[in-house]
Amino acid sequence: MFIELHNISRSFGDNHALVDVNLTLERGRIGLLGPNGAGKSTLMKILLGLLPPTSGTGRVLDHDLATAGVALRRAIGYMPEADALIPGMQGAEYVALAGELYGMSRMQALRRAHEVLTCLDLDDARYRLLEEYSTGMKQRLKLAQALVHDPPVLLLDEPTSGMDPAGREGMLDLLVQLGRDHGKAILLSTHLLGDIDRVCDAVVILHQGRILCQGPVDQLCRSRHDRYRLLLQGDPNRFLEDLRLEGVQILHDNGRGEYRVQVPAGWTNQAFFKLAQLHQVVVRGLQSDDEDLEELFHRVIQESGARSQDSIRGTEY
Repeated sequence: MFIELHNISRSFGDNHALVDVNLTLERGRIGLLGPNGAGKSTLMKILLGLLPPTSGTGRVLDHDLATAGVALRRAIGYMPEADALIPGMQGAEYVALAGELYGMSRMQALRRAHEVLTCLDLDDARYRLLEEYSTGMKQRLKLAQALVHDPPVLLLDEPTSGMDPAGREGMLDLLVQLGRDHGKAILLSTHLLGDIDRVCDAVVILHQGRILCQGPVDQLCRSRHDRYRLLLQGDPNRFLEDLRLEGVQILHDNGRGEYRVQVPAGWTNQAFFKLAQLHQVVVRGLQSDDEDLEELFHRVIQESGARSQDSIRGTEY
């Protein structure tokens, strides 16, 4: 078991950052998803043993959160959202310092620092001062210090924050490789749905300090029996016009012959092919269009809000 939490709560005065969090996660690439203020960073600090829970118990990699302390943090590579960089230091010095703080000897830390910086395409910048690094380079440097001691687990807090599109794509590719090719267990905390979609196989959705759902994305997303993805060849205009007349909604057109459609009750798939034959259009692809991660996220947030309103109404008298 990678992470196991039982009724974890954390309060700051009257502010309840986490409320009765129960979480059981197997090793893998897992996304911790939630809007700003959901409690993600608080949960990360608890998993690192840096912040004690107000109540509840938990284990990470068989380390007890209440007693493991430094031993727990040595098993984890943590990439914080904040820069936490030290002006005046060179890149290699900074990563080596992180290695020493994790318990490595100076020589081991320096050797690993150079290896990791090379792997992350920072070898040309290893002797540059940290204040000269771009935002994308700083993000990679923070990943390097999390990897220097070769931990089995990575906790990543907003790893693509502030990066341009090209840098973000590169970072996400790196994270996939770390999980898939190097066997790292990854917990990626973000409010960016696209990052989770690219990297993670499973998701935990956190909102207002509570876990709304957790599990593999493909199991959490609802199957839709009224939506399809169509791939068409030929002039689709009259075909699409007849679809609309039959009550079919065109949800999305990517301009390359691919369409997302929603069909009315009683629709049969044969109707697509009959209309296509009538208008000399070829249906090259037809598949169900199930709920995606974005729709899952908005659905569980809305359902949570509806339950809260029902609870409020239930207490009125």
